[in-house]
Amino acid sequence: MPIAVDIDVMLARRKMSVGELADRVGITPANLAVLKNGRAKAVRFATLAALCDVLECQPGDLLRWEAEDTAGA
Repeated sequence: MPIAVDIDVMLARRKMSVGELADRVGITPANLAVLKNGRAKAVRFATLAALCDVLECQPGDLLRWEAEDTAGA
């Protein structure tokens, strides 16, 4: 997946647990884990905005694009 999710980086910087972030954002810890581990197919802008509000960051601090490795193709 060319989009990498760096929620764990921001959690460490803010010294916050996944459970606390999930509670403050208003999503389940399981859904946050799916997003955090890069298994989500989509994220709602409202959820992204809530994550940024709670973590006091910009969307680009949580999501970044990585080129796919095409060497083996």
